Amino acid sequence: MNIIEVQNVTKKYSNHLALDNVSLSIRKGIVYGLLGPNGAGKTTLIRILNQITAPDSGTVLFNGNPLSRKDIEKIGYLPEERGLYKKMKVGEEALYLARLKGLSKDEAMERLKYWFIKFEIQNWWNKKVEELSKGMQQKLQFIITVVHRPDFLIMDEPFSGLDPINTNLIRQELMELKRQGTTIIISTHNMASVEEICDEICLINKSHKILDGNLMEIKQQFKENIFSLTLSAEREIPVFPEAFSVLETSTSANQCHYVVKVHEGGNSNQLLKFVMDYGNVLEFNEILPSMNDIFIQQVEKYNSESKIQNP
Repeated sequence: MNIIEVQNVTKKYSNHLALDNVSLSIRKGIVYGLLGPNGAGKTTLIRILNQITAPDSGTVLFNGNPLSRKDIEKIGYLPEERGLYKKMKVGEEALYLARLKGLSKDEAMERLKYWFIKFEIQNWWNKKVEELSKGMQQKLQFIITVVHRPDFLIMDEPFSGLDPINTNLIRQELMELKRQGTTIIISTHNMASVEEICDEICLINKSHKILDGNLMEIKQQFKENIFSLTLSAEREIPVFPEAFSVLETSTSANQCHYVVKVHEGGNSNQLLKFVMDYGNVLEFNEILPSMNDIFIQQVEKYNSESKIQNP
């Protein structure tokens, strides 16, 4: 079942078309990557999902019903521009914002204590927010976002400003929330994070959805029949047949490594059979394109086609 359905949503600001008839669905219990260049329309869509603004046309459904004010308590939002009150004490602010999410004081205190201990910031309870490093403020913002246990989390650049240790910490917590059934949408330019944690993605460019679907299926869709193989160096391969092109080659420690593209008319079985005559095959893998490569390729393709259609 889908937790979110965006149906033909259009939003315009003055003379700028931010979203143009965009539709997408987000299944319950997954991590969904919302991708796109700066100015593509991602922030506008996030603002609509948070009911900060409304679409000019189209509909957003939450659990099968039109998104309404009562759904806010079921949504957690971590904005890219952090919104903490710098002069307030850490614990005071966390408690205040947790109460705004509908928690009683006792319930908020219990949950905040759990998270502060887990994130090892309990000693900062009586410090002012401005005394925290950027990474520590990020931890605090994350806690405030999830403390009311929302069904749906919207995370805008959640790893921005974090060191590798804290990035891994937040990533692990997101995976645990997913395991517990929380649906998470992540807007980010960090394609490595997308590869690691997203189940499905949507790529928006110039107000249009240009690609969406299961992450691994998309990578399969754009594969180029390129294989990585390593042989024990019993015999050097003099030349590959015309069906194969060697893109990279290297040797080390009595091993030969090749990156080979298989052209139309050839296949991976033929490649494997050919190289077996020259040594023991130690490794043989298909190289799938990265999300970074797919992102660049599809955005550039769309921009090029747009110029032709709208010179």
